[in-house]
Amino acid sequence: MKKEQVVHCQFSVWYPLFRAVTIRSVILPLPENVKEYLLDDGTLVVSGREDPPSHAQEGSDDAEEIQAPEFPEFAAKVQEAITSLGGSVFPKLNWSAPRDAYWIAMNSSLKCKALSDIFLLFKSSDFITRDLTQPFIHCTDDSPDPSLDYELVLRKWCELIPGAEFRCFVKENKLIDFNPFGEVTDSLLFTWEELTSGKNLKGHQGEGEATEQDYPVFRCTNSKVTVQPSPYLSYRLPKDFVDLSTGEDVHKLIDFLKLKRNQQDDD
Repeated sequence: MKKEQVVHCQFSVWYPLFRAVTIRSVILPLPENVKEYLLDDGTLVVSGREDPPSHAQEGSDDAEEIQAPEFPEFAAKVQEAITSLGGSVFPKLNWSAPRDAYWIAMNSSLKCKALSDIFLLFKSSDFITRDLTQPFIHCTDDSPDPSLDYELVLRKWCELIPGAEFRCFVKENKLIDFNPFGEVTDSLLFTWEELTSGKNLKGHQGEGEATEQDYPVFRCTNSKVTVQPSPYLSYRLPKDFVDLSTGEDVHKLIDFLKLKRNQQDDD
């Protein structure tokens, strides 16, 4: 995957071409101070409300009041866009939506009615952080990173049924998704080896030799084994827990085993 291809997969690049056949959306430039706020590792404070939250600093004799950052001009544009889209929106950046952070919302949904809802999801999302800091992480070319203008995309909220969604890929001008064609995108019932091999894809997996066809290939599952839980469930857990369960951090695993051994010795 090339950096130029990633740039061409930005929402603002393809949306004007397909505006008539996709969900109505509004694209707003993301101010630099908002980007800095989203990347700030400080306490999660949410701005964009009519009554900005504040609290007193503990341990201070003067009870110094800390105010959440405010972005009045940007907040007004966002609220105007939300109203024009019916009052509820699905937010995303140039490429990604905060799908990994839906659990932190009060309604466990990506449905947003105000800037505060969007900030809560964005500041809790690894996907959003990746868009802002490592958009070209899976690219193979060594050319300098292209300059980017980050954008907040607000899409009219629609009640979509996940089981009725289909993912498509376009390869060499043939329909084979608007997502980057690379491993950063989930290939679902296909494998990336198949998609990049240059060979014609086959239909249903498993039952003998399928006939090679020159139109889009459809795959579905008829086995409960292939019905997996949401891939975003692990984002609800502390990273230490995830690293232990997957064995990705050897040092944490060693510390955990030492702790268990000490507990057994104490018993």
